[in-house]
Amino acid sequence: MARVACLHLVPALANPLKSSSLSRNHSLLLLAEKCHSLQRRRFSSSAAKISMSLRAGIVGLPNVGKSTLFNAVVENGKAQAANFPFCTIEPNVGIVAVPDQRLQVLSDLSKSKRAVPASIEFVDIAGLVKGASQGEGLGNKFLSHIREVDSILQVVRCFEDNDIVHVNGNVNPKSDIEVINLELVFSDLDQIEKRMEKLKKGKVKDSQSKVKEEAEKSALEKIQLALMDGKPARSVTLTEFEKDAIKHLCLLTMKPIIYVANVAETDLAEPENNPHVKEVMNVASELQSGLVSISAQVESELTELPYEERIEYLKSLGVSESGLGNLIRATYSLLGMRTYFTSGEKETKAWTILSGMTAPQAAGVIHSDFEKGFIRAETVAYNDFVAAGSLAAAREKGLLRSEGKDYIVQEGDVMLFRFNV
Repeated sequence: MARVACLHLVPALANPLKSSSLSRNHSLLLLAEKCHSLQRRRFSSSAAKISMSLRAGIVGLPNVGKSTLFNAVVENGKAQAANFPFCTIEPNVGIVAVPDQRLQVLSDLSKSKRAVPASIEFVDIAGLVKGASQGEGLGNKFLSHIREVDSILQVVRCFEDNDIVHVNGNVNPKSDIEVINLELVFSDLDQIEKRMEKLKKGKVKDSQSKVKEEAEKSALEKIQLALMDGKPARSVTLTEFEKDAIKHLCLLTMKPIIYVANVAETDLAEPENNPHVKEVMNVASELQSGLVSISAQVESELTELPYEERIEYLKSLGVSESGLGNLIRATYSLLGMRTYFTSGEKETKAWTILSGMTAPQAAGVIHSDFEKGFIRAETVAYNDFVAAGSLAAAREKGLLRSEGKDYIVQEGDVMLFRFNV
């Protein structure tokens, strides 16, 4: 089943390439020469509950350490990390628990039978190559997989290793980033061209549909100009109505990106001293995108060690934690996500919501009935809950608040929903 995952949350700007006034074909040629030379909610349901889950697509050129990273951070990762392109033909999906120390603290205080963390899905998408948008490599198939994710984690090789061949012959992070970003631009341009052609031929049935269609056309025209100028769709200023009108297209360059600089273990403590990482830092800053440095090889080695030995190993490398926590935090931050908790004797659970969600919307993440029949939310801040020692004690001390339908849920809120079906 196709998944719709289109979060339009973080603006990111790219320097325009010259020739915006040229024809589309001429502009694309110049764009290619220049570059080649060099926000959705998705629900997954179980038998009785509905919970929000994030989906991050891991992309990169062949042999940058993408599948090695996936295998390391996903417990059930089954991708073949082989030293040749296209060893990951179908996307591998794995669910990872989101590290959060607050969860166990609340669980202990509430004497819960179990603690249930929030989760994030990682999707290992096969290596892209130059010309993917035109079908090179396994091109268009991979690009279609990227449309289904909330955010893109672009793994960039920042290590030297003569035993692992680079698809383009040498390690050049800036060039690698430009190759992938260009393919995403070309793919969006092609999709927009087809969509605009379809809109021209279509017949609008009613006035409401006509207004929405006009908004879509307006948005697509703006985005098309930006793409031809080398800018991503997310850099275009659109009205909320225009954003909603094009959401169904899941444009690739509308998705927020985190650049994952894959370094050798010797560079893990001070990645900023690595000249390749510096290149990625400059690009990420220019594009107003996220950046995380990680060693896929170290992450892979950690999976083979007992927990105690993992800590000692990381300390020996000069770092305090694995890259997984940093990667997840960066993804949460980029997508504008928040965590709230429910806590009782049965279980303590972390729930993921979008920043700005109201109490009824947050309740709906647990179950749609909670949102429909919402009455109020008994709420206490995490620090107040811990200081009081329990929900009952927080109530006695006047720390427990009764919040209504307009309340915006805050990071770390501990909530008990009252509803009527």
